Amino acid sequence: MDLAVAAGLTALLLLAVVNIFLNMSAAGIAPGYGFLVQEAGFDVSESLIPYQPDDTYGRVILTGLVNTIFLAGVCLVLSTAIGVAVGLTSVGPSPLGRVLALGYVELFRNLPKLLVLLVLYVVAVNGLPHVRQAVSLGPVFLSNRSVNFPVPELDATALIPMAVLCAGLLFCVLRSRSRWRKGIVADWKERCLQFAVVLGLPVLCIPVFAVHVGVSVPELKGFDFKGGGRISLQFAIIALTLGLYHGAQIAEVVRGGLQAIPAGQTEAARALGLKRWQVIRLVILPQVVRIVIPPMNNQYVNLIKNTSIAIAVGYSDLMSVTGTIINQTFKPFEMMLITMGLYLGLCTFLTTVLNRFHRRLTERETR
Repeated sequence: MDLAVAAGLTALLLLAVVNIFLNMSAAGIAPGYGFLVQEAGFDVSESLIPYQPDDTYGRVILTGLVNTIFLAGVCLVLSTAIGVAVGLTSVGPSPLGRVLALGYVELFRNLPKLLVLLVLYVVAVNGLPHVRQAVSLGPVFLSNRSVNFPVPELDATALIPMAVLCAGLLFCVLRSRSRWRKGIVADWKERCLQFAVVLGLPVLCIPVFAVHVGVSVPELKGFDFKGGGRISLQFAIIALTLGLYHGAQIAEVVRGGLQAIPAGQTEAARALGLKRWQVIRLVILPQVVRIVIPPMNNQYVNLIKNTSIAIAVGYSDLMSVTGTIINQTFKPFEMMLITMGLYLGLCTFLTTVLNRFHRRLTERETR
C-alpha cells in the first residue's frame, strides 16, 4: 500500500514537472539558470555583505540569504529569551506576574503575526520623530528611520586580542569539559581563572601590542547620521514582531516543561537549603531543556519560515529579492526552486543540530 502511494505521488510530481516545461516552451520561455550570472541592476535596502547594483543575480540572492540568516538568528535569541522569562514567570510565586504572563501569551497567540508586524511598523513610523529631530538616549539616537549607536573602531592590530580571546574561550571550554568528566565542581577560584583567561589576557594585549581602539560615534550630517552603527527601522520592527510572537509560543512550551518536573524535586532541593534561583538553575532547567527541545525545534523552524513576512515592511530578505528577480527575469519556476531549496536547507540544518543535541542529552541520562 505504501509503495503504491509513493509511486502515485511520484507520477503526479513528474506529470506536473513535464506540464510546467511544456507550458513554458509554448510561451517561448527557455528554462535554465543562466540568468544567475547576469547583472541584477537593482539595489537592496540593506546588506551585510558588499553588494552593488551591477553585481549578478546570484550575488543578490546570496545577499538576501545572508540577511535572512542574520534576521533569523537575532529572532531566535530574542524569542528564546522572552519565552524563557515569561515561562518562568507564568509558574512563579507572584500572582501579578502569572496574570501578566498569561495575558501576554494569550494576546500574541491569538493575533496574526502579519497584523502585529503592520501595527508595530505603523506605530513606529508615525510615533517616532524624523531623523533631524531624533530622540537622543545618550550616544544612541532613535528615529523613524533607524537606530544609530556608537561602535568600536579597530584596525588590523585588533586581530591579536581577538585571537587571544578565541584561544581563551577554547581553553575554558576544554578545561570545563575535562573537569566535568572527572566530576570536579567549579569553585570560585576556577571561575576567577576562567574570567582572567577570557577577559584579562585580551585586555592585557591592548597596551602590550599597542592595539588601536577607538569609537565611531554617529553624528547628524544633513538628512541622516554618519558614522557609528545603524539598525534600520524595518529590521528592528520585524525582529521585535517575531521575538514577541514566537516568544509567546515558546513561553507555553517552557511552562509545559516546567510543569512536567515532579514537584517533589523542587521540595527536596528547597529542603537542602537551595534558594529559588539555585533550584531553577541547578535542578529544574537541566531537565526542562531535555523536555522542551522537540517542541522548540518546531518553533524555531516556524520562526525561520516566518521571516518571509519581512517583505511587508521592505526588508531585503530572501523573499524580497526573489520577488524582484522574478519580476525582472520572468523566471518564477527557477527562482521558486532556489528559494524553496534555501529555506529547506536552513530548516533542515537547524533541525539536525537540535535533534543531535537532544539525542546526546537523552543518551547521557540513560547511561
